[in-house]
Amino acid sequence: MKKDESSLTSLVAAFGRAYHSQFDTPKIFDDYLAKDLFSQKECNDIKDNMVQGIQFFNKEIAQKFEGNTDEILKWITQVQLSPTPLARAAYCENVLLNEVRLGLKQYVILGAGLDTICFRHPELKNSLEIFEIDYPATQAFKKKKLDQANFNIPSNLHFVPMDFTQKFSYQNLIDEGFDNQKTFFSLLGVSYYLTQEENANLINKLFTKVPSGSSLVFDYGDDKLFKEKGMSNRVQNMIQMASASGEPMKSCFTYEEIEEVLADAGLLIYEHLSPVTINHRFFHNRTDYLSAFETIHYIHAVKK
Repeated sequence: MKKDESSLTSLVAAFGRAYHSQFDTPKIFDDYLAKDLFSQKECNDIKDNMVQGIQFFNKEIAQKFEGNTDEILKWITQVQLSPTPLARAAYCENVLLNEVRLGLKQYVILGAGLDTICFRHPELKNSLEIFEIDYPATQAFKKKKLDQANFNIPSNLHFVPMDFTQKFSYQNLIDEGFDNQKTFFSLLGVSYYLTQEENANLINKLFTKVPSGSSLVFDYGDDKLFKEKGMSNRVQNMIQMASASGEPMKSCFTYEEIEEVLADAGLLIYEHLSPVTINHRFFHNRTDYLSAFETIHYIHAVKK
């Protein structure tokens, strides 16, 4: 990412969540507040750019739905943009809320982007401290959007500007009130953009100052990530779009490799969701274009 630029991927992911909340049924993950973080112009610009790019995504679909911009946008959003952000958010939030029921008090979101959990779950205000870590420019952009949407920042939300992909600092968290107690981390949409070594170093650092029972949910690409084209070339398209946006994807893992990375950090895999499992759990019996992305896996790992 270029200096002082907000993350384009975070903006696109939020657009996908907003579109899903407004137009798709049934809901996989209902981020009904995401739409409030876009001006009408921003929304229209993203829609126009997507529709104009249909030739890149799929020439056959471009020809089939020529002139039908609503159907083209639906196809691009449901096939290419939304599946992974929606399902991984649903999975992560389900795990989080279960941890809260078990007494969790701290939640750290790495690469928070335009996350809205604290606004969708005001009942957590007095029971869960939420720490959002993200690139300084992305976080500044989010604060601006929250202000424009007249969202009041709750007292349990703490912004921690940090380029954690370069250097993770616990002191920045501690300065915002982070304590050495059981913690749940989410690391969604991040692992792809780090090398294997960078992923291992980050996970190791995350779990140096938290007790047993702390855990992590993240998504990762398997060893077919850079070979698999996917339905309508969507996996290949994803990699090309990431590179073009200045955020190239750098890593993928076999299950054994990711298991070793986690074990080195003192973590055990509690749950692993393969693309087939994700499809069955979150996309079962749908009649639209939505389906689980090939090569993308989810993991919930717990510190021993």
